[in-house]
Amino acid sequence: MTQLTSTRIQSIDLLRGVVMVLMALDHVRDYFHLGGMATDPTDLETTTPLLFFTRFITHFCAPVFVFLAGTSAFLYGRKKTRGQLAHFLFTRGLWLIVIEITVNTFFWWFDPAFGFINLQVLWAIGLCMIVLAGLVYLPKRIILVIGLVLIFGHNLLDGITAPGGNIQSGIWYALHQMGFVTIAGRWVSFSYPILPWIGVIATGYVFGNLYGEQFGEGRRKKWLSRMGIVSIALFVLLRGLNLYGDLVPWSIQKDATLTIISFFNVTKYPPSLAFLLITLGPAFLFLATAENIRNRVSNFLLVFGRVPFFYYLLHILVIHLGAILGLIITGNDWKIMILDQDVFSGSELGSYGYPLSVVYLVWIAVVFITYPFCKKYMIYKANNKHKKWLSYL
Repeated sequence: MTQLTSTRIQSIDLLRGVVMVLMALDHVRDYFHLGGMATDPTDLETTTPLLFFTRFITHFCAPVFVFLAGTSAFLYGRKKTRGQLAHFLFTRGLWLIVIEITVNTFFWWFDPAFGFINLQVLWAIGLCMIVLAGLVYLPKRIILVIGLVLIFGHNLLDGITAPGGNIQSGIWYALHQMGFVTIAGRWVSFSYPILPWIGVIATGYVFGNLYGEQFGEGRRKKWLSRMGIVSIALFVLLRGLNLYGDLVPWSIQKDATLTIISFFNVTKYPPSLAFLLITLGPAFLFLATAENIRNRVSNFLLVFGRVPFFYYLLHILVIHLGAILGLIITGNDWKIMILDQDVFSGSELGSYGYPLSVVYLVWIAVVFITYPFCKKYMIYKANNKHKKWLSYL
């Protein structure tokens, strides 16, 4: 019988597993919902409460993923020298960027010409890790200050915009403005401007101190609870004042439901201060209550939390192949799922898709399809810690 041994922190893996499963819901919505790739689920003119909630609940994924990447770096580095940690972060960051541009781009679009390259969360984490490789040489208090300044201050840059889609503008797009550039005849989208994400990974790195020997469970829970409550309270205060913290202010709508949606319709690209407060705040509260959770559901979710990178790539491939299979079964043109530039800019995607009920059923199917593969890889990884290349997957 295969033995699984691990010294990982279960509550962190559990939180990561929860957000990884939720992430699949958003990506299934992209590929399966009616107009999923051509419409915005947060558009107040066209959204519904269920559609908005389906999108909003997945907002927790990227902030938690990036934040815990910083925490994992701290925990990994506890028995390493700063030089060893910096080397790992730098090389793994480069690896993630390469995988984003090659493997992940192909899994998303199935376009062998790579006509559209969307630089998403793997790209952002990769760049953030490279920056963190330099930051780890600084005192932790300085790293925390840098992280908080970027999180709380980056919205001061909202008024700075770069016009056009040239390479010079691309530098600012990579830092703080979502935008497209054209490089060698290819569209390149900077979907995750990295300045605020650097702040998230830096604070996540310092956050790892809460899991050091100097913090007992009771003290850690108090810190986590306070951080969660303060974050949510700050969100309500800043969002209510409507003066700072998000690119798009909320406004009174034609009914109470849409007004509430407007209040919670915060900016993700780049992630605003309000966005980060309302996503990381509940995550802290989750960690405060999750340390002693042991049941079949938590064991199930832990699998995804312990192999997040493997799961990320696998679930995109499964979802995309599933979308093609769905088109074949329903007698439609499966080629619209091979998204070259002509199809991506065409009208086919606007009329393709299924109701939200189908999206949720497919989401559940994707989670259960990927589970056995993730579990086998989790066990293999845990039993082969001496293989250094596994730390990159």
